[in-house]
Amino acid sequence: MNKIFTIYMTWGFHLLLNCSSCIPAHIRNPSRIRLFTKSLVNKIDMVAYGQPQLVMFGTGNKKGYTLVQLIETSNITAHFVEETNDIYMDVFSCKKFHPKDVENVVNDYFSPQEIETTFFLR
Repeated sequence: MNKIFTIYMTWGFHLLLNCSSCIPAHIRNPSRIRLFTKSLVNKIDMVAYGQPQLVMFGTGNKKGYTLVQLIETSNITAHFVEETNDIYMDVFSCKKFHPKDVENVVNDYFSPQEIETTFFLR
């Protein structure tokens, strides 16, 4: 009997973070979010492509800053939810990075009570 094997090529590395109960003043501070972005890009050894886009976005319980930082190997996105003080972040790159480094920078800047992570290959 012949077996068929599929070989998958890894295109990228995708980290999802759900960060709950962050320090309210920190997720509402655009200067702090920009500094966080720069620190994160440096820590995971990426190259920023342009400046981060940071826009106050949403209404009601969805209101908060939304961040988009292009990197040469893909992007970093996040939404900072003011009602719950949560952050929902994605880091995607075809260049390897360490998820723990991302968590450490998030902890340093926003001090969430809990971080739930999912990391997968694409």
